[in-house]
Amino acid sequence: MITNNNFIQVGDKAPDFSTVAVYEQEFKQIRLSDYLGKYVVLLFYPLDFTFVCPTELTAFSDVFNKFFRLNTEILGISVDSEYCHLAWMQLDRESGGVGNLKYPLVSDLTKKISLSYNVLNNEGKSLRGLFIIDKEGIIQHFIVNNLDFGRNVSETLRTLQAIQYVQAHPDEVCPANWQPGQSTIKNSPLHAKEYFQSI
Repeated sequence: MITNNNFIQVGDKAPDFSTVAVYEQEFKQIRLSDYLGKYVVLLFYPLDFTFVCPTELTAFSDVFNKFFRLNTEILGISVDSEYCHLAWMQLDRESGGVGNLKYPLVSDLTKKISLSYNVLNNEGKSLRGLFIIDKEGIIQHFIVNNLDFGRNVSETLRTLQAIQYVQAHPDEVCPANWQPGQSTIKNSPLHAKEYFQSI
């Protein structure tokens, strides 16, 4: 049984890592700390050449430019090797591959990254963990799905926008289902009443 005594939480510094990734059909050494100054979405997924995983990875790739315009990079991570990642990216979508993704796929062959983020299950696979890390390297949001169902790309984007909004406006908070351009709540009892009286 694989165990981890570290329990990361929102507000913690994201565990750094250095490993090999595949991007634009090339192997590339990357380190999470190299992305300081940008927001990062970490997408843990179980394995290459599976069924739900390509639907998630390609969905994020298809809207990558929306994240990029928000100063955000995406990193896909599984316990496969970089060679497995490369083979999967060289396979077209119609054949179960992911094609040429617009972001790197990270190799976690040692499983240390998945373990440090508490997403490694007892079978040695990564659960569907999604982490949004801010430009200071702090975890602002995470969710973890079991293996059999995928995540929502639009909700990830909305959550990222909410994080960025409140960081830029520290005297405001975003209510449930908030979308950019909608009303926020002033972070004080008196001003909060104005919002509640308006809904």
